[in-house]
Amino acid sequence: MRTPHRITAQTSPDLNYSGQGNPDLNYLDPYEELGALDRGPLEEFLHEDVDTEPEDEWAPPNHRRGSRRRRKRFAGLPFAMKAVVGILTLAAFLGLADRWALLYAEHKAADRLKDQLHLTAAPEVEIEGFPFLTQLADDRLDSVKVTVPDVAADRVTLAKVSATATDVRLDSDGPTSVRGARIPELHGEVLLSFADLNRELGASQVTFTGDGRDRVRARGTFPVAGHDLRLRADARISRDGERGISTHIGGMRLDIGDLATYRPGVRASEGLHLTPRSAARLAKETDKARALLSVPAIVHRLGVPDAAVRAALRDDTRLAKLTGSARFARQAMRLNLIDVAVGHPWLLKRLGLDPALLDGLSQLTRPVLTDQLSLGFRLPHPADGDVRLRDVRVEKDGIRVRVTGSSLKIGK
Repeated sequence: MRTPHRITAQTSPDLNYSGQGNPDLNYLDPYEELGALDRGPLEEFLHEDVDTEPEDEWAPPNHRRGSRRRRKRFAGLPFAMKAVVGILTLAAFLGLADRWALLYAEHKAADRLKDQLHLTAAPEVEIEGFPFLTQLADDRLDSVKVTVPDVAADRVTLAKVSATATDVRLDSDGPTSVRGARIPELHGEVLLSFADLNRELGASQVTFTGDGRDRVRARGTFPVAGHDLRLRADARISRDGERGISTHIGGMRLDIGDLATYRPGVRASEGLHLTPRSAARLAKETDKARALLSVPAIVHRLGVPDAAVRAALRDDTRLAKLTGSARFARQAMRLNLIDVAVGHPWLLKRLGLDPALLDGLSQLTRPVLTDQLSLGFRLPHPADGDVRLRDVRVEKDGIRVRVTGSSLKIGK
């Protein structure tokens, strides 16, 4: 904005409004001053040109500015730092690709083993060693671990079969075309779980537990002719050749309450016999004692003189004295009640035994009962190579068997 002119006039005695006086002095016409006032500060302000810059047009935000800044920031890094970052990024991608290839190979190997071994479920395959792609390119794997659960073996199921193969040679035309593998050496372990045995042989409600390094105890109940008899048996576990496990059952017996005990077999100590408590009770149970002494064949087996038997049958005091003796109790316990039942089935009823139970026990021979409690199994023979059982031991959770193999082949 302009500064208004200041109008000054020098006054002197020689100057007057008529213009007369000193001719060198400038004379200001009053009308001109009024005209100058028309262009005063207000007028100049109103007519002053406004010097404004045009506004920029609106434009959308540019989100790439940050990336450009990052590129500029990265461009400012030293070359060595860039190289390190690039190498680390490449290594991460290569490692990820190696792991994906490993997972794919493990999945394909599990499917191949399932089909070739006729398994109900695919096994778990773990290929060890890093990197995997270099091993695959070399047609060689350092170590492969295979775990197969629930393998059927005869009457029982193997809870777990695990094996580790080393220096596996691949038969392939390239990393993407693997036809099979050759296993020069294999080491593994087989577990026969007591929990599985209890479940699979649970129809008899028998429980198996370890008893030392090579023995298993069987305890529970066994159904015979509608009666649940208490079972006791001991099994010794041993290796049967180089491919199987056998069990030798001993100490088998079935208790019919506290009345009698059945031991399968044909020896004199085997069969159905009175328990010591039951034989001792004959001295008080006169009806049962008289029933026994009324059969001459039984009296002969008891080894009691006829005169003593006749006297005991006439006098309860003598009967109690005869049947209460230790010798009579021992002889009564030696009677095989199954033999007695053949000719005198009524006598067994007098003793409190069910004839149907006796029929069931007579059919429960030692081989039949042994087969019911057998824990043995045999490994299948591979088409190529050899697999053998080495060491057998009984542990808390089951029976463990060490397995070795050689010259095995998988696939075509």
